[in-house]
Amino acid sequence: MEFTSIGGEQRYAALVRAAPTCVVGLDFDGTLSPIVDDPAAAYIHPEARDVLVDLATQVLAIAVVTGRPARQALALGGLEEVGNAIGDAGKELYLFGQYGNERWSSTNRRVISPRPPHGLATFLRELPRTLRAADAGDAHLEDKGLAVAIHTRRLPDPQAAFERLLPLVRDEARRHELTVEPGRNVIEIRSAGMHKGVVVDTLVSELDAGAFLFAGDDLGDVEAFEAVDKLRDGGMPTLLVCAASHEESTLEARADVVVKGPEGVLDLLRQLTADARELRA
Repeated sequence: MEFTSIGGEQRYAALVRAAPTCVVGLDFDGTLSPIVDDPAAAYIHPEARDVLVDLATQVLAIAVVTGRPARQALALGGLEEVGNAIGDAGKELYLFGQYGNERWSSTNRRVISPRPPHGLATFLRELPRTLRAADAGDAHLEDKGLAVAIHTRRLPDPQAAFERLLPLVRDEARRHELTVEPGRNVIEIRSAGMHKGVVVDTLVSELDAGAFLFAGDDLGDVEAFEAVDKLRDGGMPTLLVCAASHEESTLEARADVVVKGPEGVLDLLRQLTADARELRA
């Protein structure tokens, strides 16, 4: 765990003191699970279940906030089982899929999901032409129902393909009133108006949170970081955690703590649990 400043250390100490009122928000890919070539194989870190269940005893609630479809995250994360164990501790696990468009909790075990956005079907029909124009015809497409993700990771030069695609995809998405979410060698196209920052605000309002920690790893988490910054400006104890990688560094300058991938995130959560428990012993 590496604090980015003295202020980061102070914010961590304040969060420990406020732990019983704290909501912990966690991205999935790159934060709880490793980044892998095949998105369908990105299983949660094997130690995450026990870490999250122990953490739940010291905080108000835990929320996984991901761009993945909720049902996919439930399966890859074994989150129903995690939710059962957290429920036994008298707490609740929330899951927000597709950047907040889908919602599930360990109390209400039904995925609530809207209809696909207007314009997505037309965008998908036109996408092969866009891929060919960017010399990325072999990019892997992941249909999420409410969104589509274009993965360049398997191409010979993933970053170059990503950079060629992004402006073309943005232009097409704009024509269909869709929004574009760039990530680590992935471009996601989905409906406008919903993002992880909205989820942060929703959790604070619904749970009457008194503190907030958010951990993420890439551009899809920027809005969540911005929402937490606003909570901080209002006087709430907060902590921003970047799960750093060699592929993406956008969040490092914004974070209070920089850790190495999912292992680093889990180490930090273990430390938070131990410090909060010791303070109240």
